[in-house]
Amino acid sequence: MPSSCQPAHTLGSRRHRLWELDGHAHCPVIGVCLPIATLRSIVDKVLGGDALADAYELHCGAIAECKRRTPIAEAVQRELDRRCAPALRQAAKAKTGDALADWWADACGRDLASALWATLTHPRCTPALEVRVLGEVHMLQHQVGVARRVDAQRFEALAAANDALTHELRELQRRSRQAADDHARRCELQQAEIVQLRAQLISRDTSLAAAREELHAATADGVPGRAQRMRDAERDSSHRQALERALHKARQEVERERRRADEVFAALARHQARSAASNDGPVPAALQLNERSVLCVGGRAASVPIYRELIERTGGRFMHHDGGDEDKVAKLDATLAAADLVICQAGCISHGAYWRVKEHCKRSGKPCVFVESPSAAGLKRALAELQPLMTETERR
Repeated sequence: MPSSCQPAHTLGSRRHRLWELDGHAHCPVIGVCLPIATLRSIVDKVLGGDALADAYELHCGAIAECKRRTPIAEAVQRELDRRCAPALRQAAKAKTGDALADWWADACGRDLASALWATLTHPRCTPALEVRVLGEVHMLQHQVGVARRVDAQRFEALAAANDALTHELRELQRRSRQAADDHARRCELQQAEIVQLRAQLISRDTSLAAAREELHAATADGVPGRAQRMRDAERDSSHRQALERALHKARQEVERERRRADEVFAALARHQARSAASNDGPVPAALQLNERSVLCVGGRAASVPIYRELIERTGGRFMHHDGGDEDKVAKLDATLAAADLVICQAGCISHGAYWRVKEHCKRSGKPCVFVESPSAAGLKRALAELQPLMTETERR
């Protein structure tokens, strides 16, 4: 068996072909390096028709064809060489098994598909390096699958929260527009009043000026009635001062309305900021656990205090078992027997604990909800699902 420390000439210089790889390598190569749409196009072209198989059947059929030199295997070989040409040129610079291993460790983080094909078909790829590469790809596939499920569930929860916040924001915007329209109408009325007061003031100023001219002329000519004209002038002056005070009051009212509008818009902005930062909904108001014991099996350690607060807020007594990671699975039976309701975090417990919970609840008729996502939002949805189960149990 060759190793990375042997001389280059003992391993040859020709790249391995797809049908020359070990049988267990074809599944990850075809699954990772070729999109299913591309694989279907290759098979249709070689067979001269449209393949009716679903994605899984097409994948399995391609694996069987690529274990020997067939037209489909040759077509897949050409497509992979075309898609991964840059990686093949880079990998060709590695002249030893150790250099190839170092290149794989650096390249797999940038382009996993191209790095996998270039490494497995490289003439310096030893059996030990092949086992290491396939093992890392296998674990990456598991991690990617789990991450996609968690991301999909988180996206659904965020979409629902976003819809609720969008509805609330639209209502606030409607109220804000209505308040702004009311403010604009009041401003228009006050501006019209100001214009009217200014017109009256100008009229009074004109009358006062005319009265003063008449008074001056009467004083100069000695016309009788001078005292009466002086009284008229004083009366006009008093009226002018009253109009000035009314104008000042109207201006103050306009300023107060402007400040009030600014406060309304500022409050709306603060509410929009708080709405954007909010993600979780409230605990269902109709749910009352009434001192029932609620057992949460599984979940992350950092989430346990959140679970406890949510359960106790609805009047229940909180119990927890980690599902086999730290607590012994044998203790789970006693904990299940003491619980009235069970919430199982299916994605965060061992297989043994999962089947123990499922069997116990089925045998005892105890309400049980299985939650995929270990989050506060998932627990709230589980509490909402428990409400009809509790009602049905009480009827029995």
